Amino acid sequence: MKPMLLTSADAVPTGNDWIYEVKYDGFRCILKWDAAGITLISRNDKELTEYFPEIIQFCHDIQTRISPHLPILLDGEIVYLQNDYRSNFSTVQSRGRMRSKKTILESSGKFPCNFIAFDLLQLEGEDVTQDSLEVRKTKLTSLFESVQLPLSPSYKDKGSLQLIGVSSESEKLWEKIREWNAEGMIAKKKSSLWESGKRSSLWLKVKNWRIITIILTLFDQTNGYFNGAVYYNDELREITNFRHGLKDEELQTLANFFQANGTKTSATTWILPPSICVDVACIDFDGKKLREPRFEAFRFDVTPADATWKRMLRGLNPIPESVAITHPDKPIWPAVGLVKDDYIYYLQEVAPFFLPFLKNRLLTTIRFPHGVPGESFYQKNAPEYTPSFIKTSVEEEIEYVVCNDMKTLLWLGNQLAIEYHIPFKTIDTTYPTEIVFDLDPPSVDDFSLAIEAALNMKAIFDKFNLESFIKTSGGKGLQIYIPLSKDTFTFEETRIFTEFVCRFLVEQNPKWFTIERMKKNRGNRLYLDYIQHAEGKTIVSPYSPRGHEHGLIATPLEWHEVNSDLSPKHFTIPAVLERIKNKGDLFSNFYKVGEKQQFETVLTTLVELTKKK
Repeated sequence: MKPMLLTSADAVPTGNDWIYEVKYDGFRCILKWDAAGITLISRNDKELTEYFPEIIQFCHDIQTRISPHLPILLDGEIVYLQNDYRSNFSTVQSRGRMRSKKTILESSGKFPCNFIAFDLLQLEGEDVTQDSLEVRKTKLTSLFESVQLPLSPSYKDKGSLQLIGVSSESEKLWEKIREWNAEGMIAKKKSSLWESGKRSSLWLKVKNWRIITIILTLFDQTNGYFNGAVYYNDELREITNFRHGLKDEELQTLANFFQANGTKTSATTWILPPSICVDVACIDFDGKKLREPRFEAFRFDVTPADATWKRMLRGLNPIPESVAITHPDKPIWPAVGLVKDDYIYYLQEVAPFFLPFLKNRLLTTIRFPHGVPGESFYQKNAPEYTPSFIKTSVEEEIEYVVCNDMKTLLWLGNQLAIEYHIPFKTIDTTYPTEIVFDLDPPSVDDFSLAIEAALNMKAIFDKFNLESFIKTSGGKGLQIYIPLSKDTFTFEETRIFTEFVCRFLVEQNPKWFTIERMKKNRGNRLYLDYIQHAEGKTIVSPYSPRGHEHGLIATPLEWHEVNSDLSPKHFTIPAVLERIKNKGDLFSNFYKVGEKQQFETVLTTLVELTKKK
C-alpha cells in the first residue's frame, strides 16, 4: 500500500468543501499496527521501524489502551518538531540513514521524533479508505480521544504519536505557518477518498517559499544547472545548484553570459568571478544546500558583497509581517559586533524553547534602549503604545505583558527588552511551578564556588530522588531548578525544603557557603538565598539574554558539563545558537518531570524531622 500523493499548487483553494493542515517536512510514512507488532513503512516501501525506536516504544507503552482498536493503519509523517508548525527535515533524514544500533539509540534519546497522523486507513481491521475524508477524520479523532493521545502536534511532547491539527480558516493557518517558518500548507477536499499511490488534485500542497539572494558562480552545460554561493566571512561558500524556475530565454541568456565572460574549466563547465546576483526560492536549508531551489528573479540592484551568510539566514527566517522591526542595524552588543537584527534572529531561533517558560507569567523586563552596556531600566507596566495583539494581565494595579507567542516576543525584542524575569508561578496558578536555587558567588573569579554548591545540591536532590535541571545565570553564577506538579505545593511548603538544603550545605562547608543576608558579613563565601524563592519574587528565564557586554545567555546545561572547565563566558548568543543545533532543548521535558516529581514524600520527611528537633 503506497501513500496517496499531493499535487503542487501556487495558491490555496477556498470554500467550505476544503480543510487545511500544516505541511510538515519529514518522512511520509504508514504505521501498521496488528497482532504481529508495529511497523513503519516509507512511501517507497522501505521499512523504517528500526530507525525510530522511540516511536515504537511509545506504541508499546499505550498497547493496553489501543488494543481494542487493532488492527489499524495510519497515514502520517515522521517529523522532528522544532516548533508546533515546523519539522527539521535534516534531523529526520540523518536519523533514517543511521546503521549502528548504538548510534540509533543515542540519537533517539537526543533527537526524538514523532509520528503525526493525518489519515486513518484501517480501524479494528476494517478498511475505511472508501469513506470520505471528513468521515475518516472523525473516526481518527475519536480513536485518539479514546486512547488519550494528543489531538494536535506539540514539539514539547517528543517521541509520541500525535494527531495533526485541522483548520477551516486557511488565512489564519497561513499566518501561523509564516510566523513559524513552516514548510507550507495542505488543502484537502472533505469528500476525497484515500487512493493508494495516486497523485490527487483533491489534495494540494502550497509551499511557504523563502527567498535567498545568491551569487552565480558556475554553469554546467551538461544539465543546464547553475551553482550559487554566498559570502561566509570573506570566503565564498556554495549553497545551491538549480535550473528550475528559469524560462528558456533566461536560461540561454545566463548560459551565454557565462560562456562569453567566464573561465572554461572543462568541456561543459564555466566559472565566473562574483558579479551576478539572483534570488532563489527554497523551502529550507539543510546545513549545506538550499532545499528545493528554483530561480525567482535577477537582482541587479544587489552587489555580490551584499550576498552574505547572514542575509541568507534572515531570508530563511523572515520576520512576521505583523511585527515591525525598526533600525535593524543598530548596535546592541557593540563589543562583540551584534546588532538588533542579530538579536531578533536569536529570539526567533530560541522561541520554541524560551516561550514555554514565559507563558502565562507576569513579565518584568530590563530594557537597554541604547544597547549593552548602557542606560537600562526595569519595565513592569505595559506601555501605552502596546499593540492590541499582545496579552496583558493586571495584578496590584500593574498591567504586565504576558509573552505567549512569537509576535509578542519579537515586539519586546524590538523594544530592546534584553532581560526577561519571571515569577515562580503563572497567572492561572496560586502556587509555584518550580523551586529555583540561585547560586551567586561574590565575583566571577569565584565561579568555582557555584560549581561546588551545584554538585553538592545535586547529590542531595539525587538522594531525595528529585530530578533537577541546571542553567547558567547569564552572569557569574548558576541556577538549579526542581519542577513541581502544577498548583500543588505552597510557597511556605517549598520554603521548608529550600531552607533545609541551604542550611545543610552551610553546616557541611561553612568556609565556602553562607546564608548571611548582609553582604559585608559574607566575606568571599557564596550566598545561598532560600528567602528569594517566594511569591512576588522573580528569576531570569532560561534562554534570556543578560545585560552583559558580551551578550551572555542564561543557558541550560547538562549536569556532566558542571565541572572545572565550565565558564559563564562560553555562553554567548552565537555559541548558544550553535549549541541548540547540536544539543536540542535540554529543558524539553521540564514540565513532564514536574508532574511526576515525588516532592510530597520529601516534604513529609522534612516536616517530621523538624518536629523531632
